[in-house]
Amino acid sequence: MPALRAPLPSDIASLTKPDELASFLAEAARSLGFDYFAYGRKPALPLANPPASIISNYPSAWQQRYAEAEYVKNDPTIAASRRSMRPLVWSDEVFAGAKQLWSEARDAGLQVGCAQFITDGFGNRGMLTLARSHEPLTDRELQAKSTQIHWLSVLVHEHFPRIYPQEQHAFEIPSLTEREIEILRWSADGKTVAEIAAMLPISSHTVNFHMKNAMEKLAAPNKSAAILRAAMLGLLE
Repeated sequence: MPALRAPLPSDIASLTKPDELASFLAEAARSLGFDYFAYGRKPALPLANPPASIISNYPSAWQQRYAEAEYVKNDPTIAASRRSMRPLVWSDEVFAGAKQLWSEARDAGLQVGCAQFITDGFGNRGMLTLARSHEPLTDRELQAKSTQIHWLSVLVHEHFPRIYPQEQHAFEIPSLTEREIEILRWSADGKTVAEIAAMLPISSHTVNFHMKNAMEKLAAPNKSAAILRAAMLGLLE
């Protein structure tokens, strides 16, 4: 098997337009032995119905069908790939609960594929899928290419917001103070205001003061929402 060259940051850094990114991904997919690519991205927030961004060179008829049937709502590769560190290989078992989707995808020429899930420090989620219409994806091939596939997904996930700046953060990332983060962390662990005040030690009034400031910065209607948003955005790590 010929040596594979992993895409480098310099290969993607100069791209500024969606069609340039699409061309880059198409070439990267071909170099890995695939005909098609698809990259989908969702921000960490909002949790309810977050906007999705997709770039793909799948057959246009299949893209239209996928959108019309709202297959994204029950595409099993999305959930399954999140549970795997390695690229998830398409199979009858993976699509057991979505046989209609699987049948139509194969009819469209998408018979062999794998999906690599990725998330960043701000909780933004992405999935890179590579597909082809021939030659099963063997364990040997996957082992040889999994590092390149993962690296490609990292590069695309990092660079995507530079081409689509409106997708960088659906939710503005606030700057919290160390004390606000500390109080949110203890609250996330179930500590009461009185318990937090005793541990730090500060007054209960001061605990509530910092929590209120954190809620305002996070645009959260209550303490629970503030804790969840801060955690989703990676601010409590």
